[in-house]
Amino acid sequence: MSQFLYMDLTFSLIGETLPFDHGYELFSAIARFEPKLHTLDTLGIHTIAGIPKDGVINLTQNSRLRIRIPVNQVRLVYPLAGKSLRIGKHTIRLGIPDICLLQPAEKLRSRIVVIRGHEEPETFLVVAQRQLEQLGIQAIVSIPTKANGKPIRRTIKIKRFTVVGFGLEVTKLSDEDSLTLQIHGVGGKQKMGCGLFMPIKERQ
Repeated sequence: MSQFLYMDLTFSLIGETLPFDHGYELFSAIARFEPKLHTLDTLGIHTIAGIPKDGVINLTQNSRLRIRIPVNQVRLVYPLAGKSLRIGKHTIRLGIPDICLLQPAEKLRSRIVVIRGHEEPETFLVVAQRQLEQLGIQAIVSIPTKANGKPIRRTIKIKRFTVVGFGLEVTKLSDEDSLTLQIHGVGGKQKMGCGLFMPIKERQ
């Protein structure tokens, strides 16, 4: 377990649309306000959810910017409140953030995990499992599949490069292991929305 207490700051948004693939541009826009975030290895920035259509996502009343960070570094991102971020051709304005402590859950999911050098599902899964073991986490990892049974492969564009990753679900987690996974994540590019885990909401 990390020596620091972590939390999520969730900012409400004013805006209409964002690029569908906006992880890199979102981090770049945030880091322009606070250059120290470029070198911070404890920062995670979730991509913003919305309704996808024609290469963009339409923001809804429930769309939020969620930043995961240790409590003692909150001062670096809290001043984003009230700021406008230019993301490609799109602009969003951030409201006052809510503070959410991490909650343990037996099942966690990451929309996309990228592990350098592992773009095939079989080796990706082996290395993801190994990373959990290195954190002392005992759990079951799996890649969500499409209706045809094929693993869900996703990409993120970073400058001129396209990076391949997969969705990842981790189940049978103890409370302590669940919090450890939410703090440390799996793989790289966590400032760009990759490798960050949230509890799986069960469909009613």
